[in-house]
Amino acid sequence: MNEETWAPHVTVAAIVERGGLFLLVEEHTNAGLRLNQPAGHLEAGETLEEAVARETLEETAHPFTPDALVGVYMTHFGQPGESGATYLRFTYCGHAGDARDDLALDPDIVRTLWMSADELRAASARHRTPLVMQCVDDYLAGRRVPLDFVHTHATGPRAMAPGFRATGSRS
Repeated sequence: MNEETWAPHVTVAAIVERGGLFLLVEEHTNAGLRLNQPAGHLEAGETLEEAVARETLEETAHPFTPDALVGVYMTHFGQPGESGATYLRFTYCGHAGDARDDLALDPDIVRTLWMSADELRAASARHRTPLVMQCVDDYLAGRRVPLDFVHTHATGPRAMAPGFRATGSRS
């Protein structure tokens, strides 16, 4: 793997619980239909909180407001000997408003559904990643980090500080 060009994919996910049920999406993936939290990639110029609110709205039509960070998770997908892909996932919990009837779901989303933790656990073979259940278990265990734990220095492209290369190491 060329370490000069390697970079993890930064993703966000939302844990929304109502009455013991969790908001999930059923989505098309390369491995078939899978269950996941509303989740997606951080886009240029966004904060993590903005990204999780946007992704939740796009995938479920529910406006989402994060209350706390549940955890930061790193996972790697790929075959031995291949560089594969590394994902750094920031999972937030919060509350969601009612679904908006005027919004269409992202094209890969088949439907939204509400499942209990036990139902979700029983459907583990259909999870998009093992992180789906791990994040719910961490949420149920009470893991919460205040939103101000993640500091956003600047959004969007910015000039690098003198003495630093794009890789972040000193020249």
